[in-house]
Amino acid sequence: MTQHPGPSGLEASLDSADYLTAQAYARDRAAIFARQWFCAAREEDVPAAGDHRVIDIAGESVLLVRDRDGALHAHYNVCRHRGARMCDAANDARWGVALDAGVVGRTMIRCPYHGWSYALDGRLLAAPQLQDTPGFVKADFSLHRVAVACWGGFVFLNLAGDAAPDFAAALDAAPRRLANYPLADLQTATTIRYDVAANWKLILENYNECYHCPGVHPELCEIVPAFRTRGGIDLDWEAGIPHREGAVTYTATGTTTRAPFPGLSDEEKVRHKGELIYPNLMLSVSCDHAAAFVLWPIAADRTVVECRFLFHPGEMARADFDPSDAVDFWDLVNRQDWAVCERVQSGIGASVHTHGYYAPIEDLSLDIRRYVRNCQKS
Repeated sequence: MTQHPGPSGLEASLDSADYLTAQAYARDRAAIFARQWFCAAREEDVPAAGDHRVIDIAGESVLLVRDRDGALHAHYNVCRHRGARMCDAANDARWGVALDAGVVGRTMIRCPYHGWSYALDGRLLAAPQLQDTPGFVKADFSLHRVAVACWGGFVFLNLAGDAAPDFAAALDAAPRRLANYPLADLQTATTIRYDVAANWKLILENYNECYHCPGVHPELCEIVPAFRTRGGIDLDWEAGIPHREGAVTYTATGTTTRAPFPGLSDEEKVRHKGELIYPNLMLSVSCDHAAAFVLWPIAADRTVVECRFLFHPGEMARADFDPSDAVDFWDLVNRQDWAVCERVQSGIGASVHTHGYYAPIEDLSLDIRRYVRNCQKS
């Protein structure tokens, strides 16, 4: 990354190459995805003992599983013997076979190759034909650990295992700012996955500023007119974003029949809050629902965005529950964002574009530069 002096007092963005090249993406994988806390699931995805998910984090296959005591464990999805993937249903389906492997009987993990078996917490339980081998110690062959931590019902993984950095520091001030929202209790009503032809950093930068909102999101600006004035830079974002008079949430009308979350302050019942938890969770919270955006970087120019719409279980249990007012509104706003992010990704590939500039009202988005630099130094 190169520092560029900006004309007219404007701050320069990252180099264009930081968003474009395979080399830059490899640096992101090594310094960020392999070492920082990565939002990978919701606790509701693995609710019962023996439930598991296979998760790909920038090319690394991870097995997330819940044990009989309710604890979550995560391991590299690779046997300590010869390196076979233990869970790979897609590969089995490709060949039309059903190997006796993976999470077996909801109590153990078995490799399909030679039958090495592990407890859900990763301890080696059995290695056929090796039990009586002199000097063979099962404790030396536990699965490679991936660190697990939870907040607000979200599951975060860290590929560095025991060397993972402090989780609380990664969350920063989000737990304090969203303390009144019952995030851990919310459930997913709808999930939309978007395949966006743009670098993950461009998507985060776009989320972190509203300079683009008047031109890109006219419907959103109808709900939050303040976004039309200096991109909302003068708003108190920590206190929450006020809607237009009579509006309380992010729907086309700004209204909803859903009750506000229990425990909210009077201001939170009529305002909107947003959080960006680096490197891959964007969280937008209204009084009655939350939109959680989990980014899955695939390549320098491709990011899958998994958008979950979270609601209170009490509302979801109602016979007339219908999330479409929030889902449809967000889907429109999302598609507008992805379309403009793809235009940026395409445009910065021009030979004349070496870097961009940040306008003063985009100063929050400058955090991406500091975040990337700090990760590369650590």
